[in-house]
Amino acid sequence: MFAAAFGVGSVWADEPDAPAAGYSLELADESVAPGTQVPLRFRIVDASGAAVTEYDENHEKDLHLIVVRDDLTGYQHLHPALDATGTWSVPLDVPTGGKHRVFADFVPAGASGVVAEADLRVAGSDEPQPLPAPSNTATVDGYTVTLTGSPAAQSASELTLSVSRGGKPVTDLQPYLGAYGHLVALRASDLHYLHVHPIGDSPGDVAFHTEFPSAGDYRLYFDFKHDDVVRTAEFTVAVPEGTGHQDGHQDGHSH
Repeated sequence: MFAAAFGVGSVWADEPDAPAAGYSLELADESVAPGTQVPLRFRIVDASGAAVTEYDENHEKDLHLIVVRDDLTGYQHLHPALDATGTWSVPLDVPTGGKHRVFADFVPAGASGVVAEADLRVAGSDEPQPLPAPSNTATVDGYTVTLTGSPAAQSASELTLSVSRGGKPVTDLQPYLGAYGHLVALRASDLHYLHVHPIGDSPGDVAFHTEFPSAGDYRLYFDFKHDDVVRTAEFTVAVPEGTGHQDGHQDGHSH
């Protein structure tokens, strides 16, 4: 039995995905026990309630699944398997309890890109972790990633991620899903989702065109591949008001 989820949000990126009314993400189970390799099953359904079974490939995959706890910890970027009935499945690592948000980023065959989302409850304590302070550096597995740029709300800006190890720049990043890096941003206040892909084609510094929909704190997750391993560097960014600011959230995001 699949449970209906809330609707579809839009994506602000290098080429924003269009809001595609009528698509939703339905979880087979809205709550799971904590653990590793926890099975997650879901469907993408259209306005008629029929499961979507045909997709256009987007960055080498038919669907990208992002899972994160509602305190912005536990980020996972996964690629589920699709069966003939339109049911997707993937194992999750959810060691801690609490509410998690599940985002499905996909392109239905012949249509525009869509991001559908749903809440997943993991049994156990839901005590939130504090949001880390804003910083332009992050470390992961001996790598240091530096973020440069001056983002502002409702204004186009460029962010650049530079990777180093042992004090030396890493200039031989490997392609991952057709690019040298992937960037997801979530607004801390409501988990509004942004998926941004790089501009240019350099295995060194990775630049992204971004447009944040409103001022506030965001958590950024940068996936990069080096020495055949994909790693994720995480940042908190405080986005100030921009010259294009309007009162309220004018981002097309809906729950």
